[in-house]
Amino acid sequence: MSHRLIAATGGLAIALGGAVVMMWPVRLAGQADTSRTVSATTSSANWKAPRTPDGQPEIQGYWTNNTYTPLERAANVNKEFFTKEEAEADARRRAAQEATQTTPGTTGDVHYDFTQFGLDRGQGTRVENLRTSLIIDPPDGKLPARSAEFTARANARRTPRAPGGQYDTVKNIPIGSRCIIGGVGQPMPMFPQGYNSNYQIVQGPGYVMILYENIGDIRIISLNGEPFPPKEVTQWMGISRGHWDGDTLIVETSNFNERIEGRNAAIQGVSSDFKLIERFKRTGPNTMMYEATIDDPSSYASPWTAQVPFAMMDGPIFEPACHEGNYGIANTLAGARLAEKQAAENPAAAQPAAADQRGAAAAPRGGAGGQRGGGARGGARGGARGGNAGGNQ
Repeated sequence: MSHRLIAATGGLAIALGGAVVMMWPVRLAGQADTSRTVSATTSSANWKAPRTPDGQPEIQGYWTNNTYTPLERAANVNKEFFTKEEAEADARRRAAQEATQTTPGTTGDVHYDFTQFGLDRGQGTRVENLRTSLIIDPPDGKLPARSAEFTARANARRTPRAPGGQYDTVKNIPIGSRCIIGGVGQPMPMFPQGYNSNYQIVQGPGYVMILYENIGDIRIISLNGEPFPPKEVTQWMGISRGHWDGDTLIVETSNFNERIEGRNAAIQGVSSDFKLIERFKRTGPNTMMYEATIDDPSSYASPWTAQVPFAMMDGPIFEPACHEGNYGIANTLAGARLAEKQAAENPAAAQPAAADQRGAAAAPRGGAGGQRGGGARGGARGGARGGNAGGNQ
């Protein structure tokens, strides 16, 4: 299967904002039956979320938001919902793209195989809905217009620093490559990732904790009504404050630091005034709807909202053991220096050789991490998921 990131039975209908969203467990034809399925029992209108000992709606457990539904609606799609047949066809098409093999002998081929370690989306629990995009507002399923300031900030955060680019010094290497924080470079909002889109939620009096399988990031959400600290106090994942509105947990997060990088282009250029409003609501015994609204007037022409179905899954989640990006830095930088030396000695081959050798210097650490994780953490859910994040580059 590809080294790149990423027939229905039963059905679950839930009403959200006046619209009925169909969700069902999926296993794609031609794939091994390693997926976990979600209960197809339809929840009645009177279904109520269970309560914790202190009386709060219970959302704790192991969850995944693994999906093929894209954040933005495709250019060739002009409707909000697929038919069931169209959704299945779209999932098969995306699975075929995921299955595309890399070219042997290239830098891209120096990596572990996602299928071998149980990382393809069709190999785990996956609940799809009929929406053609995760974005529900604006209604066209597209991101609002971004400002020039957003673009400038995004370019500054992802453009390799001169003179030697990201392999010039340790500080230039992206935080995701160094396994400092997960979520494809930034774990907020909780949108699906290429793999490891799994979470554990734990509730206690006054707090909610969310553990991400990717990198093992942890969020602590206070429900005690504390004010936000001054704007100058920032954290990688921001600072969260939450409260219950009926059966819905509403969480506001701000005070993000300015080092939002990685491949989440939708938030890569947001400002220090960026605010995230999240809503978590159980919709059935094995399903939960997550909704995220991004509000940053200096970045977007208007706020925008995405809706992501979550499915309950078997636990536990595993330690990702992503540390290759740190102990492998010496090899990565040594490979870059070798490429520069060879480029100086043979200018005619400078560009392709430098690019290929820098990539090759970095790629093996991913393969080693994935294989070590898979071998050590084998087991029911495709072993490498426990240790694969070590090779998430």
